[in-house]
Amino acid sequence: MTLKSRSKIADLLKGGVVGAEVTAKGWVRTRRGNKNVAFIALNDGSTIHNIQVVADVPTFGDDFLKDVNTGACIKVVGQLVESPGAQQPVEIQAKSIDIYGKADAATYPLQKKGHSLEFLREIAHLRPRTNTFGAVLRIRHAMAYAIHKFYNDKGFYYLHTPIVTASDAEGAGAMFRVTTLDMENPPRNENGKVDFTEDFFGKETNLTVSGQLEGELGALALSEIYTFGPTFRAENSNTPRHLAEFWMIEPEMAFYDIEDNMDLAEEFLKYLTSYALEHCKDDLEFLNKMWDKELIERLNFVVTNKFVRLSYTDAIDILAKADQKWEFPVFWGADLQSEHERYLVEKHFKKPVILTDYPKDIKAFYMKQNDDGKTVRAMDVLFPKIGEIIGGSQREENLEALTTRMAEMGVPQDEMWWYIDTRKFGSAPHSGFGLGFERLLLFVTGMSNIRDVIPFPRTPNNCEF
Repeated sequence: MTLKSRSKIADLLKGGVVGAEVTAKGWVRTRRGNKNVAFIALNDGSTIHNIQVVADVPTFGDDFLKDVNTGACIKVVGQLVESPGAQQPVEIQAKSIDIYGKADAATYPLQKKGHSLEFLREIAHLRPRTNTFGAVLRIRHAMAYAIHKFYNDKGFYYLHTPIVTASDAEGAGAMFRVTTLDMENPPRNENGKVDFTEDFFGKETNLTVSGQLEGELGALALSEIYTFGPTFRAENSNTPRHLAEFWMIEPEMAFYDIEDNMDLAEEFLKYLTSYALEHCKDDLEFLNKMWDKELIERLNFVVTNKFVRLSYTDAIDILAKADQKWEFPVFWGADLQSEHERYLVEKHFKKPVILTDYPKDIKAFYMKQNDDGKTVRAMDVLFPKIGEIIGGSQREENLEALTTRMAEMGVPQDEMWWYIDTRKFGSAPHSGFGLGFERLLLFVTGMSNIRDVIPFPRTPNNCEF
């Protein structure tokens, strides 16, 4: 090992060779000590744990070490030795220390410990340096990798669907417009409306709310695909569960019926949860200790329990008979709220739940209708603490049924001609679902606010960088 090489702190703590000369680089978390020796806690983001650097004060000098304070970025060369303390197996006896960047103790916002999550949201550019957000971001990476590994290993193809689109998959209308027109003086047509034919794409375009519809096109050629990308909702919702920009995983599978769809969703969620438990142990233990004492227990709850499957109608019967006061009334045709979903999971069944066969009037136009004419083959996966974590359905493959439903719901068929074409030419049974990545991370990390599981949250009146 040469002096120029750098060892990650995670590697030093797990398998560093005692007696070897090592180079570590990172940011100072704390410095303590006395007139003879300084103890520097160093972290480079590779692990929740710091490595202790022991520096001889007379050798380095008080004037130099006063700048090796919380927030400073340093390089340390020294000998890796066994640590006498119980906090870590090894530590570094420093031979040389270089300061890459100082951090003024009077103005560095993270100089003290114990900041609230609300305060840290105000300094999102620095919060990744804290233990909490370092843990969250490492788990976020692990889950993103696990998602790609799961689908790759099953033979799915990763399809990149458009971010700029002319369609509104959900029919919600809460979309961010994309335009090159001068909005202070836009061109107008004879009716006085903005003339989007002069826009860059020659029509009105927006940021996508979902990759599902385009994903269906891929599935009807490649059989099994998944999308994983950013989506956008222009909803003025200042809640702990809403973001204006978030990420979605949306698999679409030809030849899958609703039962196949549920099987995949359950397998997928158990795989991700197991992956987190196996590969993010240190970070999960930290979050379990600091933020959510039941986190690891809840993760194991998902892995060890077979998901209950029941119809929406049966769920309504259970909720109506429950000895429980509801904030939102329960009746057939109501869209279930988080309080209803969590009751089914946490109190009634004490297992994750998959609800199916929802009333068609509360679901999207593309869901396949059941023979009763009242319900559709929708499915929602319900988790403890979160409520709905996955929503999906078997898609309507019948041309007449699809166009009839589009007309009933006012979905413009002339704009959706490409989607309708897939039912004209070689239509096939197919299914899919959507998993909000940040919703998954709320569950896996135990954080209570969705703004704390994405590096740079985009919410109403908040877009700093």
